[in-house]
Amino acid sequence: MKHIEASEIEKMEKIFRLNLINSCTGYKSANLIATKSKSGNPNVAVFSSITHMGSDPAMLGFVTRPLNVSRNTYQNIRDTSYFTVNHIHEKMIEQAHHTAAKYDEEISEFHKTGLNEEYLDDFHAPYVKQSEVKLGCKYLNEYHIKENDTLLVVAAIEHIYFDEGIQMPDGWLRLDDAGTVAINGLDGYSLPSLLDRFHYARPNQEVRSFFSKEKN
Repeated sequence: MKHIEASEIEKMEKIFRLNLINSCTGYKSANLIATKSKSGNPNVAVFSSITHMGSDPAMLGFVTRPLNVSRNTYQNIRDTSYFTVNHIHEKMIEQAHHTAAKYDEEISEFHKTGLNEEYLDDFHAPYVKQSEVKLGCKYLNEYHIKENDTLLVVAAIEHIYFDEGIQMPDGWLRLDDAGTVAINGLDGYSLPSLLDRFHYARPNQEVRSFFSKEKN
């Protein structure tokens, strides 16, 4: 097994180090954050840092890069408080990846990538029409991470949209049925397949599968 120490990481070529560190922590969520500026210009960008922050109240968070250059997504969120999170699925990975290109603020990534805006229930920010799972979110707070000058943005989940067929009786969403992909590193898109699902783990109790009857 290969072993790399911190001193070696520091000496690595920038892109090599970037690829290694972004992939070594495992698969990440693959989402598009869509916003609309105060002047009405829509924006959409790929993010792999969105994570669950709590279910009661329902919250999520994501990390922004340092604000030493223009960050249209972040600025639109601060100006309007609203944004949407849209799962990337297997049939839209090329368009989704294209949103990482650095277009000027007045140019909409929707128009450049072939992704379509969708407005639902009078929500300020657009959703991505092609997405199978969509969340409408409202900015709550942000926390500066001084070690690398990034920001953790925390938001409330106000709306959830998905096809009813992917929801199990206990509320759980089977994301492989929606074709939701994951990101490996910065630019690798993978399609996860469900191996198993287990009941809540308790001390001194055997781990039980939801699908044990199906396997037998």
